[in-house]
Amino acid sequence: MKAVFPYEYTPVSEAICVRADSRAGPARFRVQFPSALDTPILRNTTVLGDYVLPGKDGEKRPLVIILHGMGNSSMLPCRLIANSLAKKGIAALTLYQVIHKDRIPASIKSKFPRLSEDEWFESYQVSVTDARQALDWAATRPELCQERIAILGISFGGFIASIAMGLDRRVSAGVFIESAGNSEKITRDSLLLRHQYKSSPVEYKKNQRNYAEYLKEVATKGFENVAPEKNSYWTDPKTFSSRVKDRPVMMLNSWMDELIPRSAVVDLWQAYDRPALHWFPSTHATIWMWYPLIGRKITSFLQTNLS
Repeated sequence: MKAVFPYEYTPVSEAICVRADSRAGPARFRVQFPSALDTPILRNTTVLGDYVLPGKDGEKRPLVIILHGMGNSSMLPCRLIANSLAKKGIAALTLYQVIHKDRIPASIKSKFPRLSEDEWFESYQVSVTDARQALDWAATRPELCQERIAILGISFGGFIASIAMGLDRRVSAGVFIESAGNSEKITRDSLLLRHQYKSSPVEYKKNQRNYAEYLKEVATKGFENVAPEKNSYWTDPKTFSSRVKDRPVMMLNSWMDELIPRSAVVDLWQAYDRPALHWFPSTHATIWMWYPLIGRKITSFLQTNLS
């Protein structure tokens, strides 16, 4: 049975890119374009982004699309990463996701992050489409090299970046920070989420077998043509791994992450055919204490794979 594919959208052409400041160094812009999705719950209308453009006029720069995690504080590491990339001549577009305070509807903000399944599903739909619209926007920019575009996501943004890369061949490389795959395993093994998991060990094994069979069918028929047993399959990076693993990927994770369990990180890493994986002695939040090292690893990986 053919699935009702949730990530289809009609491209929107109009966009605004306005210079945000006149400071020395890389040029900084605020980007804005209408969302291609107006979902029933989130009522999303406008996508916002910060665009950092290094170099001289006439140069073709590579681009990295950066996606933040939950909470507005996760924009800080995004800005650090964008600045590190600019020093290496790489442009960056950091999107304000639909879960950011500047975009999230008041009705959702009041209960975030305790959202219903439908609300979370729409959050994924909108966020993945935002990332692909950013690729549409990049295609209109003469200063960007269309063959050298990467995507980078942190936590929730890492899940979104993984899915977007699986859907869109315009992404040449991916960096996924504190992300994982196999959503049921994440919930069951996470220190913070395991209290929500209600299935018995027998049910868990059955569910894992069903998901494995689904992934086999997806690998042969394509995820657009297979109806998932659960909507959570559509929001799981592992579902899209067969179309990611043929491109360069780097994963960075916390060894003591209380939210993202190591078992689920390894699960996605194996699905990606074991790309570069770096572990840090940190929790989910304290990984950024290692930013000098993280920044060097990110810029080195992207310089190599966007050259």
